[in-house]
Amino acid sequence: MKLRPVFTRIAACAVLIAAAVGAQAAPSVSGRSLSVGASDVQHYLDGSFPRTQDALGGLIAMTMSHPRLTLPQGNRLDMDLDVALATAGSPPSPLGKVRLSSGLRYDAQTQGFHLDQPTVDDFTPANNGGRLDSRTRELLNAFLVDYARREPIYRIDPTIAALLGNLQVQSAQVQNGKLVVTFNQDLGAMMPSGVLGR
Repeated sequence: MKLRPVFTRIAACAVLIAAAVGAQAAPSVSGRSLSVGASDVQHYLDGSFPRTQDALGGLIAMTMSHPRLTLPQGNRLDMDLDVALATAGSPPSPLGKVRLSSGLRYDAQTQGFHLDQPTVDDFTPANNGGRLDSRTRELLNAFLVDYARREPIYRIDPTIAALLGNLQVQSAQVQNGKLVVTFNQDLGAMMPSGVLGR
């Protein structure tokens, strides 16, 4: 009989925790700028990988997984990815870890932040003696170009994105450990109270 109040308290705590997580995931607004923290971007990336791309008519498949985002000082972000290759329908074989750096752009059509001109900066082979040969590097670059064009690394919630209407984007950059997009108008007056993070 005494268990019921305990379960009620547990359920109430779960609701409060869920609300707190939701509040942390909301972008923040300051003047004309909207920003998203690194942990929220990482959470989005965790849900959008692994990703596989076929090449050579399906003879080769490259799979990227376990994205790890870093937002250093400067205007470019860093991301580490595990890379695996499969040939002729065989199971993927680990190739290694790749580190890339990239600029940032905001796409109003996808309502998200995208990589902009990503480059492969480093490669750590899965096996001793492994290397990133020219063909694999070409496949990797093709994957990155396609991913940067079509898929955001973070998509703004549609409810918030709808409030942005047809505002013009002036810039998108990495700033103080966040992804920041700046529009041509002040956003504060456009956002209802409670929609955004603080």
